[in-house]
Amino acid sequence: MLTAILADDHAIVREGLKLLISAIDGVSVIGEAADGDALTKLLRVTHADLLVLDLGMPGVAGIQAIPDIKAAAPRMKILVLTANVEPRTVRAALAAGASGYLTKDGEPEEFADAVAALQRGETYLARTIRFAIGDGSCGEPPPDSRTVVSPIPLTRRERQVLSLIAQGMTARAMAERLGISPLTARKHRENLMGKLNLHSAAELAAYAVRLGLPTG
Repeated sequence: MLTAILADDHAIVREGLKLLISAIDGVSVIGEAADGDALTKLLRVTHADLLVLDLGMPGVAGIQAIPDIKAAAPRMKILVLTANVEPRTVRAALAAGASGYLTKDGEPEEFADAVAALQRGETYLARTIRFAIGDGSCGEPPPDSRTVVSPIPLTRRERQVLSLIAQGMTARAMAERLGISPLTARKHRENLMGKLNLHSAAELAAYAVRLGLPTG
């Protein structure tokens, strides 16, 4: 039996996680914590196999808390569950000792996939953030527009345009940089918004930042 602790300051999230866990054979919840103090006490009196951890929970110092938790419970797997999808945060969490990283906007069935992967001794990343660490190594340099991978496939030209939008370039400036007409540059921007279901240059820029595209 795999035993788990749920650490999240929102009761509704913990209840949802318990519902998901109830559908997984051989997994049971043995403790819940709504803040860092409660989690610390639980770690002293229980010997759970898995901790589902919200990095933004009160009393938890984000990623900095992971090494402390690992020191207190070296054999326990830590599955981060957070709204933060920044590539640098994903890399830092894994480097700090997390075994998995899920996002709160992910699909519910991914939770079972993550638990199964951790039971096999594997690292699990949410599908929407796998692009964040490239080949899986931590601390690698930021990808450039030729190598970055988007969860929604983009052409080389689309990656170039997305990167230039993130740098604040106008359609005319992009056209000059890429050797195309301003009309074509605007068309690329419109196509990107449609493909990514985004609605402004600002949203495109934010998406580029999430991918880790160069923005300066």
